[in-house]
Amino acid sequence: MAFFITAFMNTHPTSNKKVQRAWVMYDWANSVYSLVITSTIFPVYYNSVTQASDGSDTVSFFGWEVINTVLYSYSISFSFLVIALLAPLLSGIADASGNKLNFMKFFVYLGSLSCISLFFFTGENLEFGIICSVLASIGFSGSIVFYNSYLPEIAKEEEFDLLSAKGFALGYIGSVILLVFNLVTIQYPEWFGMPTGSFAPRFSFLITGIWWVGFAQIPFRVLPNNPYKKSVSTDYLLKGYREVHKVFKELRKLPVANRFLASFFFYSMGVQTVMYLAASFGDKELGMPGDQLILTVLIIQLVAIAGSYFFAFVSRKLGNKASLIIMVLIWMGICVAAYFVNSVNQFYSLAFVVGLVMGGIQSLSRSTYAKMIPITTTDHASFFSFFDLTEKVAVVLGTATYGAIEQLTGSMRNSALFLVIFFVIGMIFLSRLKLPQRKSLSPSV
Repeated sequence: MAFFITAFMNTHPTSNKKVQRAWVMYDWANSVYSLVITSTIFPVYYNSVTQASDGSDTVSFFGWEVINTVLYSYSISFSFLVIALLAPLLSGIADASGNKLNFMKFFVYLGSLSCISLFFFTGENLEFGIICSVLASIGFSGSIVFYNSYLPEIAKEEEFDLLSAKGFALGYIGSVILLVFNLVTIQYPEWFGMPTGSFAPRFSFLITGIWWVGFAQIPFRVLPNNPYKKSVSTDYLLKGYREVHKVFKELRKLPVANRFLASFFFYSMGVQTVMYLAASFGDKELGMPGDQLILTVLIIQLVAIAGSYFFAFVSRKLGNKASLIIMVLIWMGICVAAYFVNSVNQFYSLAFVVGLVMGGIQSLSRSTYAKMIPITTTDHASFFSFFDLTEKVAVVLGTATYGAIEQLTGSMRNSALFLVIFFVIGMIFLSRLKLPQRKSLSPSV
């Protein structure tokens, strides 16, 4: 495996630097959470253990009677609300003190240990399972704030798009490897001496947490903790608020960045909601068994590897704006098609298209924003906190809206169709966006 990783990362000249190699390894480490816990095995397992023997999908959560999938949607919303409230402050503190790596470590350990704890979730302890999944989501999202902020510090601007895409692609490869292993253990537990029943899926949560924290040690050993040699002060809290306020004022003077963040906010409401709830949609609306749902997400992950590189290539030919517009249009079509999908093969086809644009829109959004950060700044974590804050609030509103529409109408199809509105609004902002050359990205724009 080590040889494979090294060979993969040495295929591009921008990956020759030791720090860059270590940076992309965190995508390899954390992406297993996104795939195993967020997108595939946990949602399917959760739906299974929270459905009554008579087919009822209503559960009691601290005395609140609610549909199990609606509760899951709301739990995602809550976790991202927490990190949205914390991220600007935390990243401001990290920039002020120069301790961003330590903050990244804290969230990694919180998330990975929460994943490991899901091994003990059996369905009868619903509150425990939801709390652990929320804490894992907070840990994952919090670590990404500090991880993303390293990009402008470890690469030249012309390297951003490819390095960002390579990180996502490496993450997809690693997560697929672990997902395939977990899928084999679930289908054939006797091969590994495991008992039948819930042990194998619960073991997948355990091994995911171990993978996450284990491979995270590679960037932990190499990434700089204080690259700009900032002095450590005792008034972290006040400095954090001041840093966040300063970045907010700077962003107000950058209308190009403002328009991009507005567009990113609305189309992320759709993108992130589809990513988090696709497995639940296939389970409830199409009655797909768990192995078919996992295969669907596996298709998405494999295609996303090619998609992230393909749209990095498109951006070099047509520009970032044109590439993003193409992908948003495709996402609109995905939401409309989801309303009408009725067969497993149709769902597989839709998954292929989702994979094509999923990796591309994530990696290109990150690298596009990195180009908008003022060249002279050293407060990258604070700038990226606004980027991540935008995405987290989008997840909160997107998943909450999705759950609310399902609760009101009784159908996830209506929820999926409603997401088109978010993409349309994002497209309007994106169409009005003029991406100037780097030298033009100044307060006078």
